[in-house]
Amino acid sequence: MSTWLQIGLRVNPDQVEQTEEVLAELGAHSVTLLDAGDHPVHEPAPGETPLWPDIVVQGLFDGDTDLVELSATLVEAGLVADSAGLEIERLGDRDWTRAWMDRYQPLRFGQSLWICPSHIEPDPDWPIVIRLDPGLAFGSGTHPTTALCLEWIDQHVLTGQRVVDFGCGSGILAIACALKGAREVVAVDHDPQALTATEDNATRNQVADRIECLLPDQFETKPADLVLANILAGPLIELAPRLAECVKPAGHLVLSGILREQAPSVAAAYRSSLGAEKISRREDWIRLDFRRDS
Repeated sequence: MSTWLQIGLRVNPDQVEQTEEVLAELGAHSVTLLDAGDHPVHEPAPGETPLWPDIVVQGLFDGDTDLVELSATLVEAGLVADSAGLEIERLGDRDWTRAWMDRYQPLRFGQSLWICPSHIEPDPDWPIVIRLDPGLAFGSGTHPTTALCLEWIDQHVLTGQRVVDFGCGSGILAIACALKGAREVVAVDHDPQALTATEDNATRNQVADRIECLLPDQFETKPADLVLANILAGPLIELAPRLAECVKPAGHLVLSGILREQAPSVAAAYRSSLGAEKISRREDWIRLDFRRDS
């Protein structure tokens, strides 16, 4: 069995471009960027390509690559102090498609909501199934912020309701609401790629006729029974007047993407309009639930 040599090194964002260039010059077949800590990137501003503050850059090389020469070049470029700063792994040939399939398995949220990748046939006893494969747009259900929103959706009756999903990413929340019976879902995102992913996933789950995809400047503030926003704390605070205005009497507002220490500031931005919040936690993340008085 032939082998591959995988080299990883930790760098800061300013060194990423140089590291990619050096690895490519050394013969890397691919270069991958990984988060070296736990610093999720959610919805970037238009035109931005955000990076984590601490990054692992991995290069995949032929198994017979001269490791001594490779290490010396990286040291000379100032990317590592010595060879001890490299993460080195020998990889055997494998079925990479099968490896991907093994990694992504069905997930259940609450009592009835399942996310199921395309390579697995869902159990007929699963009440509600979203068919979704991980893609470039954020949101496959694995992150705590998305899971918190899916659990809320699972616990509530949405039949006949109008829903806004602000920062829709892959469309996972919008699709979940449609499958729960929402009559209309407005999915909003500033990234056209996210809107395309949402449209494709909605078609795949046979709910495209109930999901409208819009850019933020196309979105009109109209009353909704439920407003979901799984984005960053800063934008949630900035959007507070607009999102709160969308919530009709007796309607719900569900906010996620909030770290524990950010929750008080986000809650304060909405409390004057919607009253007291309910707090739910998963790991270091917070979901804030509001309900407007009827």
